[in-house]
Amino acid sequence: MTSNAQRAEILVQALPYIQQYNGQIVVIKYGGNAMVNEELKHAVMRDIVLLSLVGVKVVLLHGGGPEITEMLGRVGKESRFVGGLRVTDRETADIVQMVLSGKINKGLVNLLQSIGGRAVGLCGMDGGMIQARPLREELGYVGEIVRVDVRPILDVLERGYIPVVSTVGCDMEGNTYNINADTAAARIAGELGAACLVTMTDVAGILRDREDPDTLIRHIDLGDVPRLIETGVIAGGMIPKAQCCTEAIRRGVKKVFIIDGRVPHAVLIELLTDEGLGTMFEE
Repeated sequence: MTSNAQRAEILVQALPYIQQYNGQIVVIKYGGNAMVNEELKHAVMRDIVLLSLVGVKVVLLHGGGPEITEMLGRVGKESRFVGGLRVTDRETADIVQMVLSGKINKGLVNLLQSIGGRAVGLCGMDGGMIQARPLREELGYVGEIVRVDVRPILDVLERGYIPVVSTVGCDMEGNTYNINADTAAARIAGELGAACLVTMTDVAGILRDREDPDTLIRHIDLGDVPRLIETGVIAGGMIPKAQCCTEAIRRGVKKVFIIDGRVPHAVLIELLTDEGLGTMFEE
Protein backbone atom coordinates (compact mmCIF):
# COMPACT_ATOMS: atom_id res chain seq x y z
CA MET A 1 0.00 0.00 0.00
CA THR A 2 1.33 3.45 -0.96
CA SER A 3 1.85 5.82 1.95
CA ASN A 4 1.03 9.53 1.84
CA ALA A 5 4.76 10.30 1.79
CA GLN A 6 5.25 7.99 -1.20
CA ARG A 7 2.33 9.61 -3.03
CA ALA A 8 3.86 13.04 -2.41
CA GLU A 9 7.25 11.84 -3.69
CA ILE A 10 5.64 10.52 -6.88
CA LEU A 11 4.05 13.91 -7.52
CA VAL A 12 7.32 15.74 -6.83
CA GLN A 13 9.17 13.47 -9.28
CA ALA A 14 6.55 14.24 -11.94
CA LEU A 15 6.90 18.02 -11.49
CA PRO A 16 9.82 18.60 -13.92
CA TYR A 17 7.94 16.72 -16.65
CA ILE A 18 4.72 18.62 -15.97
CA GLN A 19 6.70 21.85 -16.26
CA GLN A 20 8.32 20.62 -19.47
CA TYR A 21 5.02 19.82 -21.18
CA ASN A 22 2.90 22.62 -19.67
CA GLY A 23 1.44 24.68 -22.51
CA GLN A 24 2.93 22.30 -25.10
CA ILE A 25 1.02 20.19 -27.61
CA VAL A 26 1.23 16.42 -27.12
CA VAL A 27 -0.32 14.17 -29.79
CA ILE A 28 -1.45 10.71 -28.68
CA LYS A 29 -2.23 8.11 -31.32
CA TYR A 30 -4.65 5.73 -29.62
CA GLY A 31 -5.09 2.19 -30.89
CA GLY A 32 -4.56 -1.50 -30.29
CA ASN A 33 -5.79 -3.44 -27.28
CA ALA A 34 -6.23 -0.24 -25.27
CA MET A 35 -9.18 0.60 -27.53
CA VAL A 36 -11.11 -2.64 -27.01
CA ASN A 37 -10.32 -3.39 -23.35
CA GLU A 38 -12.67 -1.28 -21.23
CA GLU A 39 -10.37 -1.10 -18.21
CA LEU A 40 -7.44 0.05 -20.34
CA LYS A 41 -9.66 2.49 -22.23
CA HIS A 42 -10.71 4.17 -18.99
CA ALA A 43 -7.07 4.33 -17.84
CA VAL A 44 -6.00 6.05 -21.08
CA MET A 45 -8.82 8.57 -20.87
CA ARG A 46 -7.98 9.36 -17.23
CA ASP A 47 -4.35 9.92 -18.26
CA ILE A 48 -5.49 12.35 -20.96
CA VAL A 49 -7.80 14.26 -18.62
CA LEU A 50 -5.05 14.54 -16.00
CA LEU A 51 -2.55 15.86 -18.56
CA SER A 52 -5.11 18.36 -19.79
CA LEU A 53 -5.85 19.59 -16.26
CA VAL A 54 -2.13 20.25 -15.57
CA GLY A 55 -1.84 22.40 -18.69
CA VAL A 56 -0.79 19.97 -21.43
CA LYS A 57 -2.56 20.54 -24.75
CA VAL A 58 -3.45 16.95 -25.61
CA VAL A 59 -4.63 16.00 -29.10
CA LEU A 60 -6.07 12.47 -29.31
CA LEU A 61 -6.06 10.71 -32.69
CA HIS A 62 -7.64 7.31 -33.05
CA GLY A 63 -8.16 4.48 -35.48
CA GLY A 64 -10.60 1.61 -35.08
CA GLY A 65 -9.76 -1.29 -37.38
CA PRO A 66 -11.37 -4.08 -35.32
CA GLU A 67 -14.67 -2.21 -35.00
CA ILE A 68 -14.69 -1.47 -38.74
CA THR A 69 -14.12 -5.17 -39.45
CA GLU A 70 -16.95 -6.10 -37.07
CA MET A 71 -19.39 -3.67 -38.71
CA LEU A 72 -18.47 -4.84 -42.21
CA GLY A 73 -19.17 -8.39 -41.06
CA ARG A 74 -22.60 -7.35 -39.80
CA VAL A 75 -23.55 -6.02 -43.24
CA GLY A 76 -22.10 -9.06 -44.99
CA LYS A 77 -18.95 -7.48 -46.42
CA GLU A 78 -15.69 -9.39 -46.25
CA SER A 79 -12.61 -7.47 -45.13
CA ARG A 80 -9.75 -7.79 -47.59
CA PHE A 81 -6.23 -6.47 -47.03
CA VAL A 82 -3.33 -5.79 -49.40
CA GLY A 83 0.03 -5.08 -47.78
CA GLY A 84 -1.67 -4.54 -44.43
CA LEU A 85 -4.09 -1.93 -45.84
CA ARG A 86 -7.84 -2.47 -46.02
CA VAL A 87 -9.23 -2.53 -49.58
CA THR A 88 -11.90 0.18 -49.41
CA ASP A 89 -14.70 0.46 -51.97
CA ARG A 90 -17.25 3.27 -51.72
CA GLU A 91 -19.59 1.34 -49.41
CA THR A 92 -16.68 0.40 -47.14
CA ALA A 93 -15.57 4.05 -47.06
CA ASP A 94 -19.05 5.02 -45.87
CA ILE A 95 -18.88 2.40 -43.11
CA VAL A 96 -15.38 3.57 -42.11
CA GLN A 97 -16.73 7.10 -41.80
CA MET A 98 -19.73 5.93 -39.78
CA VAL A 99 -17.69 3.81 -37.35
CA LEU A 100 -14.68 6.09 -36.89
CA SER A 101 -16.30 9.52 -36.97
CA GLY A 102 -19.54 8.42 -35.35
CA LYS A 103 -19.52 5.50 -32.94
CA ILE A 104 -15.87 5.51 -31.82
CA ASN A 105 -15.20 9.24 -31.91
CA LYS A 106 -18.31 10.31 -30.04
CA GLY A 107 -17.91 7.42 -27.59
CA LEU A 108 -14.44 8.68 -26.67
CA VAL A 109 -15.69 12.26 -26.34
CA ASN A 110 -18.47 11.09 -24.05
CA LEU A 111 -16.06 9.01 -21.94
CA LEU A 112 -13.59 11.89 -21.54
CA GLN A 113 -16.39 14.19 -20.43
CA SER A 114 -17.80 11.64 -18.00
CA ILE A 115 -14.49 11.68 -16.06
CA GLY A 116 -14.09 15.44 -15.96
CA GLY A 117 -12.53 16.36 -19.30
CA ARG A 118 -13.79 18.79 -21.92
CA ALA A 119 -13.61 17.26 -25.39
CA VAL A 120 -14.73 17.98 -28.94
CA GLY A 121 -14.88 15.35 -31.66
CA LEU A 122 -13.43 16.10 -35.08
CA CYS A 123 -12.76 14.09 -38.21
CA GLY A 124 -10.31 14.74 -40.99
CA MET A 125 -13.08 16.08 -43.21
CA ASP A 126 -13.94 18.91 -40.80
CA GLY A 127 -12.58 22.16 -42.19
CA GLY A 128 -10.78 20.16 -44.87
CA MET A 129 -8.32 19.07 -42.18
CA ILE A 130 -7.01 16.00 -44.04
CA GLN A 131 -7.07 16.31 -47.82
CA ALA A 132 -6.24 13.11 -49.63
CA ARG A 133 -5.98 11.30 -52.96
CA PRO A 134 -6.01 7.57 -53.77
CA LEU A 135 -2.89 5.84 -52.48
CA ARG A 136 -3.04 2.99 -55.01
CA GLU A 137 -5.76 2.12 -57.48
CA GLU A 138 -6.21 -1.46 -56.23
CA LEU A 139 -6.92 -0.18 -52.69
CA GLY A 140 -9.87 1.98 -53.72
CA TYR A 141 -10.60 4.76 -51.24
CA VAL A 142 -7.49 4.33 -49.12
CA GLY A 143 -5.99 7.77 -48.98
CA GLU A 144 -2.55 9.29 -49.29
CA ILE A 145 -2.38 12.60 -47.45
CA VAL A 146 -1.96 15.56 -49.80
CA ARG A 147 -2.38 18.42 -47.34
CA VAL A 148 -3.17 18.94 -43.67
CA ASP A 149 -4.84 22.03 -42.23
CA VAL A 150 -4.60 21.95 -38.43
CA ARG A 151 -6.57 25.15 -37.81
CA PRO A 152 -9.69 23.24 -36.62
CA ILE A 153 -7.52 21.44 -34.01
CA LEU A 154 -5.86 24.68 -32.90
CA ASP A 155 -9.25 26.38 -32.58
CA VAL A 156 -10.50 23.60 -30.30
CA LEU A 157 -7.31 23.71 -28.21
CA GLU A 158 -7.53 27.49 -27.91
CA ARG A 159 -10.95 27.15 -26.29
CA GLY A 160 -9.66 24.70 -23.71
CA TYR A 161 -11.06 21.48 -25.16
CA ILE A 162 -9.35 18.17 -25.96
CA PRO A 163 -9.62 17.53 -29.73
CA VAL A 164 -10.52 13.91 -30.50
CA VAL A 165 -9.71 13.28 -34.16
CA SER A 166 -10.78 10.37 -36.36
CA THR A 167 -8.54 9.86 -39.37
CA VAL A 168 -10.99 10.05 -42.25
CA GLY A 169 -9.96 12.28 -45.16
CA CYS A 170 -11.59 13.79 -48.23
CA ASP A 171 -10.81 15.32 -51.61
CA MET A 172 -12.20 18.31 -53.50
CA GLU A 173 -14.75 16.08 -55.26
CA GLY A 174 -16.33 15.02 -51.98
CA ASN A 175 -14.91 11.51 -51.85
CA THR A 176 -14.19 9.96 -48.45
CA TYR A 177 -10.85 8.25 -47.77
CA ASN A 178 -9.69 5.78 -45.15
CA ILE A 179 -6.39 7.17 -43.78
CA ASN A 180 -3.84 5.16 -41.83
CA ALA A 181 -3.94 6.53 -38.28
CA ASP A 182 -0.16 6.31 -37.69
CA THR A 183 0.51 8.23 -40.91
CA ALA A 184 -2.07 10.88 -40.02
CA ALA A 185 -0.73 11.23 -36.47
CA ALA A 186 2.84 11.81 -37.71
CA ARG A 187 1.74 14.43 -40.24
CA ILE A 188 -0.62 16.24 -37.86
CA ALA A 189 1.92 16.23 -35.02
CA GLY A 190 4.45 17.81 -37.36
CA GLU A 191 2.03 20.46 -38.59
CA LEU A 192 1.10 21.30 -34.99
CA GLY A 193 4.74 21.63 -33.93
CA ALA A 194 4.02 19.12 -31.16
CA ALA A 195 6.47 18.62 -28.32
CA CYS A 196 5.98 14.90 -28.69
CA LEU A 197 3.97 12.16 -30.36
CA VAL A 198 2.97 9.06 -28.39
CA THR A 199 1.95 5.98 -30.40
CA MET A 200 0.18 3.20 -28.52
CA THR A 201 0.71 -0.41 -29.67
CA ASP A 202 0.29 -3.95 -28.37
CA VAL A 203 4.00 -4.56 -27.79
CA ALA A 204 6.53 -3.15 -25.33
CA GLY A 205 8.23 -1.08 -28.05
CA ILE A 206 11.12 -1.93 -30.38
CA LEU A 207 12.71 -5.18 -29.19
CA ARG A 208 16.10 -6.57 -30.25
CA ASP A 209 14.53 -10.01 -29.78
CA ARG A 210 10.78 -9.97 -30.46
CA GLU A 211 10.34 -12.95 -28.16
CA ASP A 212 12.05 -11.27 -25.19
CA PRO A 213 10.50 -8.11 -23.64
CA ASP A 214 13.73 -7.59 -21.67
CA THR A 215 15.49 -6.63 -24.93
CA LEU A 216 13.54 -3.37 -25.25
CA ILE A 217 15.49 -0.63 -27.02
CA ARG A 218 14.71 2.49 -25.01
CA HIS A 219 16.27 5.06 -27.33
CA ILE A 220 16.71 5.13 -31.11
CA ASP A 221 18.43 7.85 -33.14
CA LEU A 222 16.89 8.43 -36.57
CA GLY A 223 20.16 7.45 -38.23
CA ASP A 224 19.86 3.97 -36.71
CA VAL A 225 16.42 3.19 -38.18
CA PRO A 226 17.56 1.96 -41.66
CA ARG A 227 20.14 -0.38 -40.07
CA LEU A 228 17.57 -1.76 -37.61
CA ILE A 229 15.19 -2.47 -40.50
CA GLU A 230 17.95 -4.02 -42.60
CA THR A 231 18.98 -6.35 -39.76
CA GLY A 232 15.38 -7.36 -39.04
CA VAL A 233 15.19 -5.81 -35.57
CA ILE A 234 12.40 -3.59 -36.88
CA ALA A 235 10.23 -5.90 -38.96
CA GLY A 236 6.67 -6.63 -40.07
CA GLY A 237 4.04 -4.19 -38.88
CA MET A 238 6.60 -2.27 -36.84
CA ILE A 239 8.32 -1.02 -40.02
CA PRO A 240 5.56 1.44 -41.02
CA LYS A 241 5.25 2.57 -37.40
CA ALA A 242 8.98 3.29 -37.23
CA GLN A 243 8.77 5.10 -40.57
CA CYS A 244 5.94 7.25 -39.21
CA CYS A 245 8.03 8.04 -36.14
CA THR A 246 10.86 9.09 -38.45
CA GLU A 247 8.49 11.23 -40.51
CA ALA A 248 7.21 13.01 -37.39
CA ILE A 249 10.75 13.84 -36.22
CA ARG A 250 11.68 15.13 -39.66
CA ARG A 251 8.62 17.36 -39.59
CA GLY A 252 9.79 18.96 -36.38
CA VAL A 253 8.34 16.85 -33.55
CA LYS A 254 10.99 16.80 -30.83
CA LYS A 255 10.34 13.31 -29.41
CA VAL A 256 8.31 10.32 -30.54
CA PHE A 257 7.45 7.38 -28.31
CA ILE A 258 6.15 3.89 -29.12
CA ILE A 259 4.57 2.56 -25.93
CA ASP A 260 2.73 -0.54 -24.76
CA GLY A 261 -0.96 0.34 -24.56
CA ARG A 262 -1.64 -2.88 -22.66
CA VAL A 263 -0.04 -1.33 -19.56
CA PRO A 264 -2.51 0.71 -17.47
CA HIS A 265 -1.60 4.42 -17.39
CA ALA A 266 1.18 3.85 -19.93
CA VAL A 267 0.88 7.45 -21.15
CA LEU A 268 1.57 8.92 -17.70
CA ILE A 269 4.40 6.46 -17.04
CA GLU A 270 6.09 7.43 -20.30
CA LEU A 271 5.64 11.19 -20.08
CA LEU A 272 5.88 11.92 -16.36
CA THR A 273 8.46 9.48 -14.95
CA ASP A 274 12.24 9.06 -15.21
CA GLU A 275 12.05 5.44 -16.35
CA GLY A 276 9.36 5.57 -19.06
CA LEU A 277 8.36 2.23 -20.54
CA GLY A 278 8.65 2.30 -24.33
CA THR A 279 11.00 3.26 -27.16
CA MET A 280 11.85 6.91 -27.77
CA PHE A 281 12.90 8.20 -31.19
CA GLU A 282 15.02 11.34 -31.41
CA GLU A 283 17.02 13.04 -34.14
